[in-house]
Amino acid sequence: MKRILMASVAVLGAASGATAGGIDRSGQGLGALFEKGRYLELSFGLASPTIEGRDVATAPTGDVAGTYTQLGFSYKYDINDQLSMALNVDQPFGADIQYALTSPLLGGTTAQAETYAVTGILRYKFNEAFSVHGGLRMQHAKGNIRLQGLAYGPLSGYDVQLAGDWAPGYLIGVAYEKPEIALRIALTYNSAIKHEMGTTQTIIPPATGTVTEVETPQTVNLDFQTGVAKDTLVFGQIRWADWSNFLIDPVNFPGNGLVELEDTVTYTLGVARRFNENWAGSFSINYEGKGTDDLVSPLAPTNGRIGATIGAVYTMDNMKITAGINYTKLGDARPETGTPDTARASMTGNSVVGVGIKVGWSF
Repeated sequence: MKRILMASVAVLGAASGATAGGIDRSGQGLGALFEKGRYLELSFGLASPTIEGRDVATAPTGDVAGTYTQLGFSYKYDINDQLSMALNVDQPFGADIQYALTSPLLGGTTAQAETYAVTGILRYKFNEAFSVHGGLRMQHAKGNIRLQGLAYGPLSGYDVQLAGDWAPGYLIGVAYEKPEIALRIALTYNSAIKHEMGTTQTIIPPATGTVTEVETPQTVNLDFQTGVAKDTLVFGQIRWADWSNFLIDPVNFPGNGLVELEDTVTYTLGVARRFNENWAGSFSINYEGKGTDDLVSPLAPTNGRIGATIGAVYTMDNMKITAGINYTKLGDARPETGTPDTARASMTGNSVVGVGIKVGWSF
């Protein structure tokens, strides 16, 4: 029974919309690690952002954000009564931005980035209350950025291809549980991962054979849940991501770096309710505060967000199916270029809709 209720808090990171302008995607969750016994999980999510506005010449930017999918896999196994292991596969970060040619200032500017991560985790339980967890992560990343339009002046037409690269990282954390009231508090640190990516730049003259260091951010997740009444659970998360140290600055690039972001802190708070032996549901609010300045990179053209997620869980025998839908309002922002920073467009009234489904088996 308690397993049915606790499952309803995991309505898929993929359904919770995009954060940091769509760059921070999976949330690097570890829910499978705390499942009972042997457990296998597959997940799929689809996010459809709408990010559009007008440049300072009043020309439309078009909808600059592409729809993207999220795939995930988790397997958890108890080695003995105290030690367990898990294997997670996710897509933690990504970008898909393209400005329409209707904008003379930014039209043709694009950014595509993909990451895949494979994480092996061990968890050691000192007793029923306290445990520690840690593991190693291998992450693959690749990307492409093109700057185009009058806003870039002589840099218009600059293009950089960042070849795929595998690089290692790690995670470490601690958890406290009180099973009789479904209480769990888990704190997890995910290290930054530094990629050295083969680079091809279209500049004058063209530059090939160089290497660009790109560091995906260190993050901290604080997850919590507790029973508050019969068949009712409150849950939430606080996630910090160190985007201020994220920099893409290829050798020979005639500027001060391609992307500049601020740190983000994302809050989630929700309630889950078991309706009967098979069905449970949840509702949650997610919030990310705005940065100190609404001038943002054209490659991440939002500033803060607030949204809501509705989820449902159906459990039958050893299988549970979790589904969720999210609507998130994205904060207004002004893409900028130049030194000093100069606003080139205004992106207002934007949002993202996300849906997700997850199937888990206990055996």
